[in-house]
Amino acid sequence: MSGQSTRRTVLKGAALAGAAGLGVAACSTESKLGHAGVPTPTAPVALGSPDEVPVGGAKLYREQRLLVSCPAKGEYKAFSAQCTHAGCVLDKIEDNEGNCPCHGSRFDVTTGKALKGPATVPLPAVEVRVEDGTLVAGPKAAPSA
Repeated sequence: MSGQSTRRTVLKGAALAGAAGLGVAACSTESKLGHAGVPTPTAPVALGSPDEVPVGGAKLYREQRLLVSCPAKGEYKAFSAQCTHAGCVLDKIEDNEGNCPCHGSRFDVTTGKALKGPATVPLPAVEVRVEDGTLVAGPKAAPSA
């Protein structure tokens, strides 16, 4: 048996080759979501007081994986805070740019546009609004039946 491949060896090799191929595809710079399967909230997420987002600036909500900017008083824009290259969550905002700590991608916090690679795809926009004095991101809750 020393010169022949056993069935188990062949199957292991095929599984490893397939897994390696999936890893390459998931890390592609053309990936729109990277490793993030669902980068935006699928239900409403309360973020707190709208006053926490500075006018002309932005606030990062890392735990919720969201980024909210305030271009003018009472106006808000939200984006997924997961890098579109490999799905890492942005770690800080500097000079109105969101920074990805994994590979150095940078995003415009007012538009979501990728400014520096390896990411080439913008951050996905997320619906955001003020409800009863609270900033809420994500789709509106379905009405109760």
